[in-house]
Amino acid sequence: MTTPALKSHYSAVVIGGGQAGLSASHYLKRHSIDHVVFEKKTVAHKWKNERWDAFCLVTPNWQCQLPDHPYDGTDPHGFMVKDEILAYVDRFVKKVDAPVFEQTSVMSLEKQADLFRVETSAGRVTADAVVIATSLYADPAIPRAAERLPDDIVQLHTAAYRNPNHLPEGGVIVVGSGQSGCQIAEDLHLAGRKVHLVTGNAPRCARFYRGRDVVDWLADIGQYDITVEHDGMTKKKHDTNHYLTGRDGGRDVDLRKFALEGMALYGRMSGVTGGKMLFEPNLKANLDGADRVYNGINALIDRHITEKNIEAPDGSVYEPVWEPEAEKIDLDLKAAGVTSIIWATGFSPDWSFVGLPIFDGSAYPVHRRGVTAVDGVYVLGLPWLWTWGSGRFLSVGKDAEHVVGHLTTRLSAQTSSLKQSVSA
Repeated sequence: MTTPALKSHYSAVVIGGGQAGLSASHYLKRHSIDHVVFEKKTVAHKWKNERWDAFCLVTPNWQCQLPDHPYDGTDPHGFMVKDEILAYVDRFVKKVDAPVFEQTSVMSLEKQADLFRVETSAGRVTADAVVIATSLYADPAIPRAAERLPDDIVQLHTAAYRNPNHLPEGGVIVVGSGQSGCQIAEDLHLAGRKVHLVTGNAPRCARFYRGRDVVDWLADIGQYDITVEHDGMTKKKHDTNHYLTGRDGGRDVDLRKFALEGMALYGRMSGVTGGKMLFEPNLKANLDGADRVYNGINALIDRHITEKNIEAPDGSVYEPVWEPEAEKIDLDLKAAGVTSIIWATGFSPDWSFVGLPIFDGSAYPVHRRGVTAVDGVYVLGLPWLWTWGSGRFLSVGKDAEHVVGHLTTRLSAQTSSLKQSVSA
């Protein structure tokens, strides 16, 4: 990476040094646009410091398509493990060689006449354009109910979890059944720990179906090309990801099977009181909803196979292997031997530094494929910014290319207009 002396003005400022910000820098360099990247921690910090030891990709390696940096290993249909992912990201960091200021926080972003004023911990700069690439995953989100838990219970967010051996002996509650929650629950379960999994409305997906990885089928069907502008797709920006895993070559995550093996399942957490965790009576509804999505995706693949007259192994409909006998509405933590809790409750964005009118009533940035209503301000790296892969290795580069293309055209138009006014 390149860290030049800080200048007072740049054509473009990129806020965030993750995969989105680096992708933006890649295209800005290609267009010879003077720019700087501000990263409040270190480049690719989350990949290096906020993943557990057994972490691996849940999408096949061939979907790693960072700009001019596609997966080039020997197992395109496998799933890179943590060290392999870090090596892939590190090679991209070196290839881009972005002008990054690490450990540099952006405190405010405001409009100043025709420019943008960016106040940072390294000093103030102005810019003609700004790309906000800080994603939705800035800070761990932990519910306030955590404050009412007994002091002797160890609490960790998924960002701090590493492996079962780092937790005290005893039972573990995992709150949240999205991708991270289910994978960490499995990690603990495989280690022989007593796991209590608090479920939510996350959907699930088969790993393999009718002879292929489901992701391969969905790519052929065109699911990864559908944009948020298709009817009903705008709501996708807040959807929870489907849970499955790439561990040990990839497999389904079936919470019902875990229950047969001794994992305790509960409905959504509703509170904490008197040393007890309380739950909504919706475990069955959560499991049934996840299975409906599972079978619905498989049915979509069935139709594709039939319409295209593709030879493939027979399909099937998932039938529940376990049903809850009753809805448990509370758990006495001490009586159950619970000594630690993993909060798999996601993250919250931090746009507090943005002093520009780019947000809707829910504090989400309004944009069309990263282009906001404030001329010269862009967002990048958000889930479903444009397609399913927007916030991931698959399509973040495509979105960055689009954003930088728009930015380049805008700067060129400004330069042309300035020249015309000077000559006049």
